[in-house]
Amino acid sequence: MDAAVDVFARKGFFLSKVSEIAEKAGVADGTIYLYFKNKDDLLISIFEEKMREINASFRDGLAQEPDALSRFRRFIRMHLEGFQSYPELASVFLVELRQSSRFMRDYKKVELENYLDLIGELVEQGQCEGVFRSDISVGLVKRLIFGTLDEVVSTWVLAGKPYELVALTEPVLDLLLHGIQKENDAIHKKPPEADVT
Repeated sequence: MDAAVDVFARKGFFLSKVSEIAEKAGVADGTIYLYFKNKDDLLISIFEEKMREINASFRDGLAQEPDALSRFRRFIRMHLEGFQSYPELASVFLVELRQSSRFMRDYKKVELENYLDLIGELVEQGQCEGVFRSDISVGLVKRLIFGTLDEVVSTWVLAGKPYELVALTEPVLDLLLHGIQKENDAIHKKPPEADVT
């Protein structure tokens, strides 16, 4: 799987050959087919296996934090640090995987749902502790958080990884926790009535 991640990241999913993956892994071409039906099956297996590892690692890391806010901060940092430390996986997850019609349309993404559920748990914990708003849907918030992180990492990958991804931890946290609204009483005033005369 690691050999496939490297080849897919360098050559792209469609241009990669199973023989190249086998060579990188140091096995015969036919060996790949003992474990995977085809290239799509290998790509999806990479996603599930890596996401399973990520989910377990995140749960272990977050369990060390004392409260919802510190868990949320650690989650954002772990997400960005994880992809920065394994840029090939970032390329496969955020670019190549989306070119697989089987993955996008037909495949039930179990580990991705588990990841979203983890984000949902963080939001619910924050609501229970009174640090996050309780008047908004957990389902909406967890998708907003995931979508934000997904776009931040995708932009980094497509730009050629020219900066430290983890350096965006605080700006992303600030936006997620405080939004884009300026903290100023003036913005809460009712706008003047339009003059229609």
